[in-house]
Amino acid sequence: MPKPVSRRKKAGKTAPVKPESRGDQRRRRIFRSLHDCILDKGYVKTTLADIAEGADMSASHLLYYFKGKEAILEQYFESVSVQFLQRIAGFSNREPREQIQLLADFWFKGEASTRQEIGFMLECFGAAVNDDVLRVTKAEFDTHCKAYLIDIFNGAPSIFMDNPKDAAEVSYSLMIGLRSAVYFDDDIDLADAHRLFLNSTLSMCGLV
Repeated sequence: MPKPVSRRKKAGKTAPVKPESRGDQRRRRIFRSLHDCILDKGYVKTTLADIAEGADMSASHLLYYFKGKEAILEQYFESVSVQFLQRIAGFSNREPREQIQLLADFWFKGEASTRQEIGFMLECFGAAVNDDVLRVTKAEFDTHCKAYLIDIFNGAPSIFMDNPKDAAEVSYSLMIGLRSAVYFDDDIDLADAHRLFLNSTLSMCGLV
């Protein structure tokens, strides 16, 4: 989750940033509790009481901040999606080969690529099937990721299928599929997935 910045620049001077409010701190605790509950027992089996207990508050107190379990996941998933997109956007000033390497590292070597975090992602995707808010957030996340990949293919020496949009679709599908395979298939691990995504995407860009 995003961490508050303690100071900022303004007109050549540093000024203290407004500290996080008590309400913001409690929402952060609720998000963390939901995250931990999903990792422990899954979203479907997690109850509002479970989340409240993990956040060290009563269920009625939690409802002061969120309407229910669904609203917590909707806001938390949006926050996580924004963080991921910001991280990926930070690679955009690199050459295509380095961008692809950084993407492979992010998806299959970074903090977001542990088996537990992949399970959390899959739980969110599953919940998005029947949740309109989550579905929109996921669709927007997918669109931004594919647009980033399109830019990589546009800057590459050659383009798979002679169409950067199609190439981005294939590359993104490969990433999602490999992350799922790591979670469900004992015959593939994160190192395998990293290698397959990296080599395949480099090949699609004419970089091998």
